[in-house]
Amino acid sequence: MATSAAQAYDLQTSPTLLGNMGGLRTSLGEHGVALSLSYVSEAAHNYSGGKKELTSYTDQWALGTTVDMDKLLGWSGATFQMTITDRNGSNLGADAGIGNNMLIQEVYGRGQTTHMTQFWLNQAFLNNQVQWKIGRMTVGEDFASFSCDFQNLTFCGAQPGNLVGSYWVNWPTSQWATRLKVNAAEESYVQVGVYQVNPIYVDDRYARHHGLSLDNPNGTTGVLIPVEYGWLPTWNGLAGSYKFGGWYNTSDGKDLYQDKDREPRGLTGQAPRERNGQYGLYINFQQQISGTAGGSGTSVFLNISQADRATAAQDHQLALGLQNKGPFGRELDVIGVAVGATHNNGRYAAFMRQQDERLGNPASIVGDGYEYVVETYYSWAPIPSIYLRPNLQYIKNPGGARANDNAFVLGLKSGITF
Repeated sequence: MATSAAQAYDLQTSPTLLGNMGGLRTSLGEHGVALSLSYVSEAAHNYSGGKKELTSYTDQWALGTTVDMDKLLGWSGATFQMTITDRNGSNLGADAGIGNNMLIQEVYGRGQTTHMTQFWLNQAFLNNQVQWKIGRMTVGEDFASFSCDFQNLTFCGAQPGNLVGSYWVNWPTSQWATRLKVNAAEESYVQVGVYQVNPIYVDDRYARHHGLSLDNPNGTTGVLIPVEYGWLPTWNGLAGSYKFGGWYNTSDGKDLYQDKDREPRGLTGQAPRERNGQYGLYINFQQQISGTAGGSGTSVFLNISQADRATAAQDHQLALGLQNKGPFGRELDVIGVAVGATHNNGRYAAFMRQQDERLGNPASIVGDGYEYVVETYYSWAPIPSIYLRPNLQYIKNPGGARANDNAFVLGLKSGITF
């Protein structure tokens, strides 16, 4: 007996709240068009740390479409993606004066406004062995890609963007780019990308007026070239993902400590030394270690990134954690626990202290150590399209500075897939 559309999109089983939308999704799907609309909100309250105790709230809407160009136009192997995002709200770390490096609410940032986050075409060749992607893209959707299940930015998204976000641009900001991926074997791939580096794209004033534009503003300084090798093995039938990558930004970078004569610029007050290029390395490991393949069970992850110490104010970050899907027999629920550390570059701290001394300013609070973060959450999903995810965060030495009080934060991340 055939399953009716109403049964297929039962609220208790449907991944989308609006189901088949009266048959619209099925009708569009027959022509290769898939629509998506989602909402994510993140509230946070600091019970300790910072200059004042308060609650902040931020959110993001994401509207997108994925088009199978073969079904729509008979264009074999091609997929088109467009996503528009809109962010609103406030930042607890800044509002409460906590002094943290990594956002307590990862969905905040890049201007509380609308962005054309994705506008690209992916063409597959040789039975999907080779893929070429071109258009407006975010770096983290392809390189060092990682989920955003946690609320603290330490454990969310492509980690290199947490260190060098001025040129490694993650969601929701995009730039013109291209990526070539080759599936070298059944369990491995290699890929390389070329991404425009233009500081205008990450300027909030530009985003407020041109966030939806597909223009190419003046100000390009170079290109970011990431390279990644991925190994995707199975262990006792359970999937793993092991990524090894590096990047090079052809743009010149300003030295954090030395001036143009290679003297301490905090003491001389001279222009910083120009460095030819900026670079770094990363690893991104994930492995399911128990349960059923792709279903309930425990997975572990390890992310480590290192940026060059000449130009990166935060020069390395590591994060380690686990997620358990289906606890207490609830298949849709998840428990997550993670610990992480972000290191502040001592060269930049030395510059700031020397500059304050030269100018006779009060000593700035500037970190030269690690900002440590611990987060745990429980994700409760009453139905597949909705989740509520209360979390606890503890931030030790915010901003890598012992002078900043440790912060204890209660958060709530929630999401709806329409």
